[in-house]
Amino acid sequence: MNSNWKAADAVELTGAIRRGEVSAATVTRDTLETIERENPSLNCFTQIAAETAILQAKSIDQTIADGRDPGVLSGVPFAVKNLFDVAGLTTLAGSKIHAENPPATRDATAISRLKQAGAILLGTLNMDEYAYGFVTENSHYGTTRNPRDRTRIAGGSSGGSAAAVAVGWVPFSLGSDTNGSIRVPAALCGVFGFKPTYGRLSRSGTMLFSSSLDCIGPFARSVRDIATIFDVLQGADPGDPVCTSRPPKLCLPDLDRGIEGLRIAVADGYFAQNAETEALDAVSAVSKALNVTRTVSIREAHRARAAAYIITASEGANLHLDNLRSRPQDFDPATRDRFLAGALIPASWYLQSQRFRQWFRDAVREIFQHVDIILAPTTPCVAPKIGQKTMKIGPREMLVRPNLGLFTQPLSFIGLPILSVPIFRPNSLPLGVQIIAAPYNDSLILQVACQLERQGILRAECSSGLRHG
Repeated sequence: MNSNWKAADAVELTGAIRRGEVSAATVTRDTLETIERENPSLNCFTQIAAETAILQAKSIDQTIADGRDPGVLSGVPFAVKNLFDVAGLTTLAGSKIHAENPPATRDATAISRLKQAGAILLGTLNMDEYAYGFVTENSHYGTTRNPRDRTRIAGGSSGGSAAAVAVGWVPFSLGSDTNGSIRVPAALCGVFGFKPTYGRLSRSGTMLFSSSLDCIGPFARSVRDIATIFDVLQGADPGDPVCTSRPPKLCLPDLDRGIEGLRIAVADGYFAQNAETEALDAVSAVSKALNVTRTVSIREAHRARAAAYIITASEGANLHLDNLRSRPQDFDPATRDRFLAGALIPASWYLQSQRFRQWFRDAVREIFQHVDIILAPTTPCVAPKIGQKTMKIGPREMLVRPNLGLFTQPLSFIGLPILSVPIFRPNSLPLGVQIIAAPYNDSLILQVACQLERQGILRAECSSGLRHG
């Protein structure tokens, strides 16, 4: 293997390290040097854990030299959204206020599991303050730029996580998804972004935004990497009360199984409206590759989005009431204003939204009695320009910040597993398609994506132009 680490995904890189073609220490040092040199132009990283990363890499190399198993991700560098606890670093959650807190004393459960598998944590990544946004234009830590066009946003709220993978600095990263905060930046940056079934992965050691919606998940440049990372992260955790009931169901062993007999449909109605033609063409490319002719209507999706807004704003504001009262000037203005609005939502609205949530969950469950997979756009358009306030979708002009999640919010609302996949569009800005399944059918999504990746329909590309998948 040559020294261009951007050309390797996680599975390829750990294989090379295990075979002795390159050392984990060399990969780690080279990657840290690249980040130090290039991060100012993209603004992905907010904190670097160089010393501990190099020590861990040396330990991996010694484990291999001793003939012991270093783990399925041995020597692979990764980074995490800065709302994950990292021992020795302050958990910022994109905020000025949390920067005053002492460093975390232990790693989040997800980080601990990845380290046990041999992955090497390099640092933490930029995000919208308190995960409330789709743009990663953070007034405290700056804007994360899109590696495919540095005049454009990376999306959010996990913008740093998507951009760091898209530019090739790390083969994978972790983010969080409440209303689309993994899927939106994955689509806009042209990588894979996975929001698993609600409750499948532990959130212990993460700063929550809306507890009844929040999920964590990986970004990567190949389906096999997504499956490998997801399997490492699985397992009950008493530290997260919603991640205790189901045993792990590994996806990697079934990844190459055929998809014959799967009932796949394209979402029409709401999901065929309010999108640029190229976003709908991306869905069409996937459906044609899978020989899909069926459509389904997800009734009341627009109301699901409205109810998701109410629940998100209410639960999010409730976590920050004291600081909203005592130091409102220390919030990002966009975040503060939305939290203040959320704090004023009547309890009756919140309760009605929760009642509607149960109705909508039952309605979608009925759809999944007749289909196994649903396809839909991830975003209504390609990445807007940095600072852009509005976007024109067909005849309508919409605000950018709230409407990049048009097609992700209604699905987050009921905890469905969803993978945003990058459509191969040579010489064009990235777009994503959502592959959606019923709860706990995460593995079916990855099987479909694997099939599409083999066909060349899906491809994640580094900004350097190196192709993956």
